[in-house]
Amino acid sequence: MRILIFIRYANIVIRVANKSPDIISSLAKGLHVLECFGAETPKLSITDVSKQTGLDRATARRCLLTLHSEGYADYDGKFFTLTPRALRLGLSAIASLPLPQLVQPWLDQLTEQIGESCSVSILDGTEIVYLARAAQKRVMSIGLMPGSRLPAHCTSMGRVLLAALPRQEAEAIVEASDLTPRTVHSITYPVDVMACVDLSRQQHYAIIDQEVEIGLRSIAVPIFDQRSNVVAALNTGMAAIPEPAEGLIETILPKLLMVQAGLRRIL
Repeated sequence: MRILIFIRYANIVIRVANKSPDIISSLAKGLHVLECFGAETPKLSITDVSKQTGLDRATARRCLLTLHSEGYADYDGKFFTLTPRALRLGLSAIASLPLPQLVQPWLDQLTEQIGESCSVSILDGTEIVYLARAAQKRVMSIGLMPGSRLPAHCTSMGRVLLAALPRQEAEAIVEASDLTPRTVHSITYPVDVMACVDLSRQQHYAIIDQEVEIGLRSIAVPIFDQRSNVVAALNTGMAAIPEPAEGLIETILPKLLMVQAGLRRIL
């Protein structure tokens, strides 16, 4: 995980470390350019990419034009946007992982039992990536599916995944996160986010109440393998109701823990 943080947030380290003859630096630069695009940055100029990656304009331009020539990006003369072809990269990676195939039947069963959507995700830098999902009803304004990403610091799955890391590593990820508030309930200071992460570590679950989106609350637990390593997170999200979110501890948490125990036996 430390290597991932360096790759994403310390471009100087990348350039020094990638002097090995076994590393194709141009490919690494192209991958960093791809990672610049996201839900909040769907359109980027050469200058935008240069600033985000630390690459000079000429290198950023060549990477972007290469993506365009290979069909991975559109170009209108000023801005670049990714094309659906780029989805092949992420979806192929997810499809090749055994975890989504193992957890999907459990998600489907849990969703039928509680009548709410359930998901499994992993941590990738400052974000969580959805690996599997069983949707019962739509409670978010955006549609979630395998490959979708959300900030780790303000999501229930993100907090239990951060809690599974050494505290110093989790703190580094939170410090590198964009803590811009998404709602009036969002926590915007690293020390406060870490307090929530520490609480999740003690309780072995996390509850989020309208921090990601107004009207949405969720509860998550870690997923363990047989060696007690945290390999992913499991959550369910539902509409926020007048009753306190702590009610999920009695109504939903026991069901999540049953699935957690079942998955632990087969992972």
